[in-house]
Amino acid sequence: MREEMIRLGQFLKLASLVEHGGQAKEVIAAGEVVVNGEVDVRRGRQLRAGDLVSFGGQTVRVVNEADFEDNLPW
Repeated sequence: MREEMIRLGQFLKLASLVEHGGQAKEVIAAGEVVVNGEVDVRRGRQLRAGDLVSFGGQTVRVVNEADFEDNLPW
């Protein structure tokens, strides 16, 4: 992420956990997304660097682009 925060729905798309915003809205509303160990049904939930998001058997950490010299988190 480039900003100080990113919304949960946007992050799911950015992290390629879902294909589009409509899918993000559905899985969040269905209680299928876990943020920092707790189910969260707020699509607008503000995430910050260090937060953990789990969905579909995957867990990803929110990172700040500035933390990587080549701007790639791998």
